[in-house]
Amino acid sequence: MNSAVISRPPAILSPPDPARLPAGAIKQMLMAGDDVNTCMRALERVGLNLVGEALKGQGEFIELEHYPKDDVFDDETHGQYYYHAHRADHAEHGHFHTFLRAGGMPGDTRPLDYHLASVPWPLGDQAIAHLAGISMDAWGRPIGLFAANRWVTGETWYPAGSVIEMLPRFSIGHAWPSWPLNRWISAMLRLFRPHIEALILHRDVVINAWQQAHPEQDVFEERELELTGYLAISVDDWMTELRRVSS
Repeated sequence: MNSAVISRPPAILSPPDPARLPAGAIKQMLMAGDDVNTCMRALERVGLNLVGEALKGQGEFIELEHYPKDDVFDDETHGQYYYHAHRADHAEHGHFHTFLRAGGMPGDTRPLDYHLASVPWPLGDQAIAHLAGISMDAWGRPIGLFAANRWVTGETWYPAGSVIEMLPRFSIGHAWPSWPLNRWISAMLRLFRPHIEALILHRDVVINAWQQAHPEQDVFEERELELTGYLAISVDDWMTELRRVSS
C-alpha cells in the first residue's frame, strides 16, 4: 500500500444487522469466531500477539514494507496476505491485506472491462483480487475492516459480485510464518463475512459515483480516493450479537 492522505468515503456505510442473517450462516460464523479467539488466546497466554507473529525474524520494522517479506502465500488455495503500516492514525498500528490470486478464483471470473485504465492491471496468472484489509491496534488485536481503491493494493479490479464469490475460497493452510496467525486470518474472513460483503458492495458504489463525477479520469488511480469504506469491529461484541440472535 502506498502512502497517502486518507480520504473519507462519500457515502454512509452501516454495519450488518445480525438479525437478518440466515441461521446456518450464523452457526458458521460462531464456529469461525471460536477459531479467532482460540488463536488470539493461545498467543496472548505466552505474551505474544498476531502482529508480532507477522513481524518476528524480519529485522527492523519499516513503514510501507511488507511483513513477512515476500508476503504469505498458500500454493493450494492461492490465498495471500501481508502486514504493513503507514497511516498517521493513533488507533491503528498497521493492517493486514488479504488477497486471492488467479489460481484460486472461480473459472468464469473476469476483470472489469474498463477502457480508461491508465496503468496496466495484473492479468492472466498474475491476476489478484483484494478481499479485505484488517486494521490492528498497538496490542495486536483487530479493530476494523476496510476496502480500498485499486492503486492502493495494485490489484486486478473485479466487480463486487465476483469478489464476494471469492471470499469463501480464502484460506492459509500451512504454518509459515505462524500457524495461529494463519488460522486466525482465515477465520476472520469467515467471522466477519457480512461486514466484508457490505464493504465490497459499498466500494463499487463509491467508485461508480466518483467515476460519474469525473468521467474522463481513471478513477482507479485517483490518489484523492484511497479508502472506499471502513467499519470498526470488535470480535467479542460481534460474537455476542450473533449468539443473541441465534438463541
